[in-house]
Amino acid sequence: MWSAGTVTGGEGVVLGKMPLRAQYLPQQGPKPRCPGKCHLQVTRALHHLLWAPCLVPCGVFSPIVSLVARTVLPSGSVVVNSCSSVAEQLCNFICDCSDCSDENQCGYLRDSAVLGTPFTCDFEDSDCGWQDVGTSMYGWVRGRASLAMWGMGPHSDHTVGTDLGWFLVTMSPPAKTTATAWLRSPEMREAAATCEIRAWYHLSGSCESTQGLNQTERPVLRLAVAHKDEVVELWQSPEHSSEGWHQLVAYPGRIMEQFQLIFSLTQPPTCGAEVALDDIMFRNCGLPEVGQQACGAQESRCHRGSCLAQRRFCDGTDDCGDNSDEGTAQCKNFTQCSFDYDLCDWEMAAGPPVWGRNTSLNLGTSYSIPTRDHSNNSRAGFFLHVSSDPNAQAGGTAQLSSPTFQATNSCSLVLYCHLHGSATSNLSISYVTNSTKHLMRERTGDLGSCWVRERVDFNVTDPFKVLIEGVAGSGGTVAIDDLILSQGCVKEQEKPLVTLPSQAGASPCAADEVACDSGDCIAAELACDFADTCADGSDEKRCGTTTFESGAGGWHDVSVGQLRWGLQKVTESDIFLTGTFLALQTGEGQMVGPAKARSPPLGPSGPSCTMEMSYNIHSDPQGFLAISVADHTTGTTQLVWQTQHRGSTAGGHVRVPLGERSRAFQVELLALVDLQGSASVGVDNVTFEQCYLDVVSPTAAGMARELSCNFERGMCGWYQDLSSDFKWVHSTGQGQGSDHTTGSGYFLSVDSSVPWSHGQRAQLLTSLQEPAAAPRCLSFWYRLAGPQIGTLNLKLWPEGGEEVVLWTCRGTQGSLWHRAWATLPSTGQQRYQVAFEVLHDGFLGDVGLDDITQTAGPCGAKLSCSFEVEGCGLAASGKGTWQRQSNSTGTTAGPVADHTTGTSTGHYMVVNTGRVSLPAGHTATLTSQPYQPSVSAQCLAFWYQLSAGTPGSLRVFVEQSRVRRKVLSMSTMEGSNWHRSHVTVQPNGEWQVVFEAVGAGGDHGYIALDDLHMSEGACPKPASCDFEQGTCGWSSPSDPRLHSFAWGWKSGITLAKYPGPEQDHTLGTRNASGELRVTLHGTTGQRTVWSVAGHRSRGWQGAVVPVQSPSEFQISFEISTRRWPMEGTVALDDIMYSTRVGCHCSPESPVEGAGKLGQGGVCSSGCERSTQSCPGCWAEAGGRSLGSGSSLTAFPPPAEKPSSSFGSFVAEVVLGVLLAVVIVALVAAGGWYWLKQRRLASRTLIESNSSQGFDNITFRDDKVIISSREGDQS
Repeated sequence: MWSAGTVTGGEGVVLGKMPLRAQYLPQQGPKPRCPGKCHLQVTRALHHLLWAPCLVPCGVFSPIVSLVARTVLPSGSVVVNSCSSVAEQLCNFICDCSDCSDENQCGYLRDSAVLGTPFTCDFEDSDCGWQDVGTSMYGWVRGRASLAMWGMGPHSDHTVGTDLGWFLVTMSPPAKTTATAWLRSPEMREAAATCEIRAWYHLSGSCESTQGLNQTERPVLRLAVAHKDEVVELWQSPEHSSEGWHQLVAYPGRIMEQFQLIFSLTQPPTCGAEVALDDIMFRNCGLPEVGQQACGAQESRCHRGSCLAQRRFCDGTDDCGDNSDEGTAQCKNFTQCSFDYDLCDWEMAAGPPVWGRNTSLNLGTSYSIPTRDHSNNSRAGFFLHVSSDPNAQAGGTAQLSSPTFQATNSCSLVLYCHLHGSATSNLSISYVTNSTKHLMRERTGDLGSCWVRERVDFNVTDPFKVLIEGVAGSGGTVAIDDLILSQGCVKEQEKPLVTLPSQAGASPCAADEVACDSGDCIAAELACDFADTCADGSDEKRCGTTTFESGAGGWHDVSVGQLRWGLQKVTESDIFLTGTFLALQTGEGQMVGPAKARSPPLGPSGPSCTMEMSYNIHSDPQGFLAISVADHTTGTTQLVWQTQHRGSTAGGHVRVPLGERSRAFQVELLALVDLQGSASVGVDNVTFEQCYLDVVSPTAAGMARELSCNFERGMCGWYQDLSSDFKWVHSTGQGQGSDHTTGSGYFLSVDSSVPWSHGQRAQLLTSLQEPAAAPRCLSFWYRLAGPQIGTLNLKLWPEGGEEVVLWTCRGTQGSLWHRAWATLPSTGQQRYQVAFEVLHDGFLGDVGLDDITQTAGPCGAKLSCSFEVEGCGLAASGKGTWQRQSNSTGTTAGPVADHTTGTSTGHYMVVNTGRVSLPAGHTATLTSQPYQPSVSAQCLAFWYQLSAGTPGSLRVFVEQSRVRRKVLSMSTMEGSNWHRSHVTVQPNGEWQVVFEAVGAGGDHGYIALDDLHMSEGACPKPASCDFEQGTCGWSSPSDPRLHSFAWGWKSGITLAKYPGPEQDHTLGTRNASGELRVTLHGTTGQRTVWSVAGHRSRGWQGAVVPVQSPSEFQISFEISTRRWPMEGTVALDDIMYSTRVGCHCSPESPVEGAGKLGQGGVCSSGCERSTQSCPGCWAEAGGRSLGSGSSLTAFPPPAEKPSSSFGSFVAEVVLGVLLAVVIVALVAAGGWYWLKQRRLASRTLIESNSSQGFDNITFRDDKVIISSREGDQS
């Protein structure tokens, strides 16, 4: 879901109607980053495939409010037209002002401070002038994600990858009628022919009438351009789309004068779909620069002064920007056919199929049909097209032939083609002499919804005809427009006989079949599936495996720009390329971008599938070669491999795992270099190895049963599902911390910040395992760290059955290793797979997995249990019945939300204590499995909730040798919150914990339990914590107003990506604007009891805070900032809480800077005369810096009532007490430090083999939001 802000009387930002705890205070923000020179953003380029041109100097931003977006913009009033440029120079993609402010609020800003790209709107600072222009409540707003309402909509924006980022999103769809939400840009001017629009969209939701988004009646997102009196569609969302962010690419073509862009989302009745838009980018949209330039030998000058390649004059496109390259005088001898009136001198061959002459107005809005012609960029313009016919036989070819031309060496043909909707559509350009066809150029596949320029030069010694042939693949359309013949194409007057070759006979195969070389027909999906279906194996001949000596081997160029892939012979010795290879060449398209070659549709594939190839790349450091995999069923493309040139020739042989893929896919080769110099890219000797579904490599077969793995020597029996959105990486700790096994070895990690990880899901799988007759225990070490890391699941996939979740953990658990166990059940006669699955909430965070161990027999008692998956082996007995449920699905009254997730879908254990279910005096028990003592003392912690009224009582027993000993009992509690309790157990053998609910005879009531955790060592005092082994119940609240800012548990050995204190107890900040506060939360409200402003020092600062409350209360740390992103670090350590020490406190006002102690301390004296209670003295050692709305909340036990009160003190006594406080503090600090050093030296190493010192709760902007609840979830 999204959340939008509103304005409330200048008091800051609110979310809905709830005030933000962390406010953005008005202050001029930092200037956006300004790259100082032209460069290729390679990291983002491989994700966005974008060039970043030169940027002009940055201007100044300050806060504004956008009434259109109905939000308070977090920073940046955008300066517009500071140099008072004339209207014709505004929003024309050219910077006329020195600060480029004439290009602000144009649907884009001059640049994106986050992405570093110009003419981009990331919606972080404003709405860039986009307006909701709908006439109903259904419309667009600027908003951000809310993880507290996890479900519909994106969980994060696309720019920064967190729920702090902004985007545009639709809201309030009608329930019973078809409706459209409209979004319009400001007016723009003069788009160049090279203009490219890219944006990221997130389509989510369901249609009840069509049972999902993949049916005929579906929500459709469209992008159109409004120019003059016409609205022309540029792009529409594909018929099939998966959840997550997807990129759209649209080419508006050359547009003169003013125009506007329009996004629209149309959805049918009962369809609750939602669309978000982010990162709208405009590339190469400005006209060529005005002014005299030095032109090259193959260039000519435009009237504006810019230079243009001579091959692009008289080609039907205004490349100069003033149409001087298409002037009548210089192009008078060229012959152009736009099909606006007839076929000119071109002739159609008899069909079917035949080329049809038509307009977009008449053909409608089918996905594959061109949305406008090329000549006029209009829906009313004519073109020729051929579309697929589901009832026709396969392989039908439509032919169009020219008049007969004289032999020539200077005839060229320029045309514009449109291939869209099918991966198998084909357009070929040939010439015919003496009934023989000579192929000159061929385009295959889906080039997108755009007109692509093609040029063919003929050098023919006999009279000839040009032959254009089109084959529309299933669901696709092939169209052509603007056939332009150069002045060297002279008609043959004597009309010698040049006849077209006879067409091959109609294929015997149906439209959904392909023909073998033998003439047999097989289903189309069986071609290129890595298994011979045709008896002669011809269905696998042109499927990407090739040396290129006999042709392209099924690879086809789908480039639309000025680079393309083509076959080329080696001209000098090369150890990686031999004979003929696939080379990067100059292309004829008008766009600017990487070249792309695509394989035929392949697969499905097996888990060992690998692509191998040789390559060579020579370019400047900005060039790259990459491999991606496209899944047209889901509309997704994954980058699976890439290499960048490092300044000298590079090459090699690469193996790229493709893995198991259940649907057909296509492999893409992408390359981008500057071919002006000696740069080159080549690919050769491509093979696909072990890709058949049932093929398992010998190594994998031998290790298929080996689930135990420390990843030091490979993946053992595990492999990654490469069809998922992002990847597990075999890591050595570069940016993700050390491994668990040795501290310097290997582990598996998921780093969601790399560009190709921006997706929803990553899976790690085993091969199919043989049926298991008995249960086994799988233990593993995991790490979940980062503000948006999401969920880690362990699943069992029975063959042919429903998946079973064995274990789950959601949300950050701190930057250290935790251990978990799960029992793998017996599977009877079914084979099965085991899978680890990561589900992202956003793009920030790391997951680690190490030391997986499988042992015989079920796991013992779980040390941690959140009840999210199952009951963890706890056995219920007695009169009443404990049951596991969530509030959203449960049948028994219980808490509205669980403690683990804070949502109504989270699970807990609950028992109904009403007198009907549990009469007075009757009991319902819940008994754990036996725990094995590993140390002399163990700490049992749990969270509980008792209903209001007469809920009965909850008693906790420790049972050993069949003898029960009561250790805790509680019968009342204030409010309806979860409360934490713990008890130290000192067993001398195997023991169990027993929870017993006792009925009290009330009409209604319940008792609930959640988040049980067993740890080694004695329990700390309530609310006190040194953070060495856990967070002791301190946690970041699940508050949507905080936008997922959270405190995180960290060690002094920090992760590279998440800066924090370099040693435990360190605080540093470079930012002195902001405040750290301590507040008390109780039934009477909230009160600040201590605060301190941010400072610039390093080192730990101590503080003592008096705490007083007449009723149960919570302690909370809160941080506010005036600046975002925040600079510096905040850390807290060694919190100590003691009751009835006798603090000097004042109930009337907050205590400002209540003292400094080295690492804690005590205070003496008492409350001033009053009936106010003074329950405790609370000390903390920590630092102050800037965070944005982060709070850390503890849940101490109910406050004790004071036994007496004190009278007023005279001034002398007060001064004496203050002096005593200073003396005692100094003594306590020295003694405390000495005691802690001894305690640290003797502490037993728990859980992790890495170094001790997990002392810090750390906060740093959106990169260190790592919340941790009590202990490890298992």
